[in-house]
Amino acid sequence: MVIRALSPSDLYTSCDTDQFTFATTAELEDLPGLVGQERALEAIRFGTRMRRSGFNLFVLGPQGAGKHEAVRRYLAEQGGTPPAGQIADWVYVNNFDTPHQPISLKMKPGGGRALKRTLSQLLSELKIAVPAIIESDEYQARRKAIDENGQSKQEEALEALRKKAEGMDVALLRTPNGFTLAPVAKKKVLKPEEFNALPEAKRLKIEQQVDELQTELAEIFEQVPGWEKKRLQQVVKLNTDVAKSTVSVAMQSIKNTYKAEKEVSAWLAQVEEDLVKHIHLFVEAEPHIVSQEEQTQQALQALANANAQNLPVGEQGSLLRYEVNVLVENTADEEGNAPPPVVYEDHPSFANLVGRVEHIAQMGALTTDFTLIKPGAMHRANGGYLLLDAERLLREPLAWDALKRILRAETIKVENPGDYLNLVSTVSLEPAPIPLDVKIIIFGERELYYLLCRHDPEFSKLFKVAADFDDVIEREPENDQLFARLIASLCRQDNLLHLDRSAVARAIERAARNADDSEKLSIVFGPLADVIREADFVAREAGDTLIGARHIEAALDAQVHRHDRIRERAHESITRDIILIDTEGTAVGQVNGLSVLQIGDTAFGKPSRITARVRMGTPGARLIDIEREVDLGGPLHSKGVMILGGYLAGQFLPHRQLSLSASLVFEQSYGGVDGDSASSAELYTLLSALSGVPIHQGLAVTGSVNQFGDIQPIGGANEKIEGFFEICQQRGLTGDQGVLIPAANVKHLMLRQDVVDAVERGMFSVYPIERVEEGIELLTGMRAGKRGVDGRFPPHTIFQRVEERLHQFGDASAKTGHSGSSTFGYR
Repeated sequence: MVIRALSPSDLYTSCDTDQFTFATTAELEDLPGLVGQERALEAIRFGTRMRRSGFNLFVLGPQGAGKHEAVRRYLAEQGGTPPAGQIADWVYVNNFDTPHQPISLKMKPGGGRALKRTLSQLLSELKIAVPAIIESDEYQARRKAIDENGQSKQEEALEALRKKAEGMDVALLRTPNGFTLAPVAKKKVLKPEEFNALPEAKRLKIEQQVDELQTELAEIFEQVPGWEKKRLQQVVKLNTDVAKSTVSVAMQSIKNTYKAEKEVSAWLAQVEEDLVKHIHLFVEAEPHIVSQEEQTQQALQALANANAQNLPVGEQGSLLRYEVNVLVENTADEEGNAPPPVVYEDHPSFANLVGRVEHIAQMGALTTDFTLIKPGAMHRANGGYLLLDAERLLREPLAWDALKRILRAETIKVENPGDYLNLVSTVSLEPAPIPLDVKIIIFGERELYYLLCRHDPEFSKLFKVAADFDDVIEREPENDQLFARLIASLCRQDNLLHLDRSAVARAIERAARNADDSEKLSIVFGPLADVIREADFVAREAGDTLIGARHIEAALDAQVHRHDRIRERAHESITRDIILIDTEGTAVGQVNGLSVLQIGDTAFGKPSRITARVRMGTPGARLIDIEREVDLGGPLHSKGVMILGGYLAGQFLPHRQLSLSASLVFEQSYGGVDGDSASSAELYTLLSALSGVPIHQGLAVTGSVNQFGDIQPIGGANEKIEGFFEICQQRGLTGDQGVLIPAANVKHLMLRQDVVDAVERGMFSVYPIERVEEGIELLTGMRAGKRGVDGRFPPHTIFQRVEERLHQFGDASAKTGHSGSSTFGYR
């Protein structure tokens, strides 16, 4: 059979520039969306509009597919306005009953900042109003009346006692140390010596009278605290009445403003009550408001409360208690509506997701209060959309579990990691949870999505919508036009020079190469966008005003050159005969196989010598993969080796046990081996070794094979062909060199121009192979042979020689009386 080499047009499918009606991309309109992602965009549309629980999105696809851009654009352009009341401000305020449990309040957009401003204005007004009232004549008169009334009772009692004492010739005297009683005579206080000179009877009578008066004086002073207490009660009542009146007047307009918001209105009522209790905070060092005893008691109580609740000392008795901590703030339009927030959290740690309670160092201890509660991404995105990167999220300790727990509970609870893990038992703030209404959108690779589906039972319940971004689209004239518009959008977005038609065509051809398919275009646009950005740099450096095909080509060459060191060293080791690869001559049981090395973002083809040695083995067909036995071979490679044994037995000895011992070797290969793309090359090597017919070493082989001898497609065909071509080119092209590839891979070819040129000159060839018979004939120059009606292969054919050799092994094995299984090793 004659196998024709592929023509140059089969090796590279050019983009026809005549299909374009524009001269440059500057004439094209922007493309509003992505190309070929209708399925993913429909999933995004459904997932973002579906408000039921659990319908969060996982956007999966390769890097550079435009996942983030597509979601952001859709949310910006078509996200729409959520139902009324869905977007809200959230604030934390003091809980006057239990300060360690701050209260969360939901407010309309912009309401949080307004409430904070309103409370600040209220406090400012009271700082002016309260001192003014205290200093007013009306208050001073009422306060003076209370004080005089309390003082008069004591004076009246003392005056009555003084008069009674005068009738008994005893004087009531006021001294620095208090009151005392002394005998008098002729209105003069008797000196001690004068008193002692009096007759004894009179002295005893005066002493008895003084004792009686002393008892009455003591009784009077026993009543003084009661009178003082009553006075203080009257003062407190006066202050309370004044405070209630002042605070009520100051808060009336505030209460009217928020009367429709029940939670806010209820908290304002608590504020009003607490302001009345702590009206003294608005008057500095004012003794008329609170007695020293009351001030001392309040200070001790504040200290005790602060220590018990892990709050800063003095907060209980400071104006900080009336602060408004605006946790989430949204901006409303003139109609009072706010767009749904779209939040991307680049660092999704536990604290950045759920929020945190900060602490300050004070007097050697860490303290906190409700104003130190900070929001997380869940708070900021509440009512809208939260965008997260799956890999980054899973790398953060506790973050994934915290996210799932919030989604299950549908509330956001601010807590510290230590509290979450129950590692600490100290009393701290316990902010009230906030109801959750957010759509989570996670971006990740396909492999990560499927791993989560398999290993996390909760994942599928919480992320029910998958938006799968495709990798490729059909290469059609309509899509070529869309691709050109996509390039025009990039140029305007990044302020790049525009492309002429030849550059657009070259970019489309590169997109086909990135797709590894001449009939497809890769819509993973990131790598191609980088090429266009580099081409813009090249064009500007050259002083050009448009990007042409030569600039695209220069950018591609520069990318390859920057990452080409390892490829150059690998090929140099071959051309210097350090790694043994023949590109001329013939050899029995030896063929050039092809593989692809992927290092970072760079992939290149590398030939490997595959050799085979065969000998008689014991009957049976148990195949042993040596690579697998020593943990150097992967499961796919072991499968390929076992297929070879199935092919040999079925093709040549269908009715007899295979008595063959064969060893296959990837020469000078010291790493692991996996994949079955070399299985056809291994089979050709075995057929050559069994038949004794040499293989042309100017040819290299790639492709897998099945048990029936069909050659199956493989990946990396372009890189493999180019890798062998470079070796042949460096040694000198002879015209007899080439590569055998599966016929199914022809549609994937988008080879470099130097390879296409060499094929066009007849110096290199690429052959499409469908069957083993075609490949072995091309490699050896001898017919493979087809079994005739007599059940035999024609003489002087490859298959006739192989079958004859296998029968010889079987006969020899039977004569020697071998029993057991043959070995079929691979290294």
